[in-house]
Amino acid sequence: MRTLVTGAAGFIGSNLVDSLLADGHTVVGIDNLATGRIGNLDSAFRHDTFVFVETGVAQRELAEIVREVAPDVVFHLAAQVDVRKSVGDPCSDAGTNVLGTINVAEACRQAGTRRVVFAASGGSRYGTPTALPIGEDAPPHPLSPYAAAKVAGELYLAAYADMYGMAPISLALSNVYGPRQDPRGEAGVVAIFGNALLHGYPGTIYGDGTATRDYVYVGDVVDAFRSAGTAPESLTGTFNIGTGVQTTTTELHRMMAAALGIDDPPVYAPARTGEIQAIALDHTAAHQRLGWDPHVDITAGIDHTIAWLRDTLDLSGSATVTA
Repeated sequence: MRTLVTGAAGFIGSNLVDSLLADGHTVVGIDNLATGRIGNLDSAFRHDTFVFVETGVAQRELAEIVREVAPDVVFHLAAQVDVRKSVGDPCSDAGTNVLGTINVAEACRQAGTRRVVFAASGGSRYGTPTALPIGEDAPPHPLSPYAAAKVAGELYLAAYADMYGMAPISLALSNVYGPRQDPRGEAGVVAIFGNALLHGYPGTIYGDGTATRDYVYVGDVVDAFRSAGTAPESLTGTFNIGTGVQTTTTELHRMMAAALGIDDPPVYAPARTGEIQAIALDHTAAHQRLGWDPHVDITAGIDHTIAWLRDTLDLSGSATVTA
């Protein structure tokens, strides 16, 4: 199968690229390297079935690239993922997350590629639901520019399905964590806490620590993308990809400290704009229609992530300790 992955040098994208190559597929990876790391593709470059193109999804040249590749499936993961950056500069966020997604949809239309698998945001699309875990039948209620832009991407792909017979699947991802998540970035609390604790600093929790998230391991998320990529073209729509389990930020910090064998309480700071209080996703539809279930629980996932951080970080220097 010929595949194209946007955001290929990113956290989830590079893990997906490795999995697709291991399955014997041809992969063209696209990334502008604004936040993606070329080192994440070291394993991919060992395959003669992998090609990397440095460009962004909002660039005009994307249509020509997709037309030349003629992929069977486009996995669209390129995005601006920081909620706080979207609040500070919503126009820039929309340029990537809305216009970039439209550009991908238009490039696929011109190339005749029907299947697009889109990384939607299950962690932000539902706002502040009163009952959890929440299913896809709940209406979107975005509370930040990032969330609104991600929902807009879903809607544009659905419109292209109606207008042109495309077959998009949007995977509404909960909070993804695991190896290759940037420990020095502004998004990805598991990696940020791990970076801080390994350097001997506590993590900083914004708010009182009672906010909950549904943490899903990157390997399980990659499996969801692979399942969506090979699903019958008659199957379209949005599917939640999460565990249904809520973990508070304070609990997460405690679990990570315990995994490292240390007693290092977090530092608390005022809550920040745009963050939701609680979320957990019901993945029943993904189980029934994509055959997908999460298999890595948070304890094992934290262990995998810490092992990767130990192998990756330079522990002789200072850490970025906020999360």
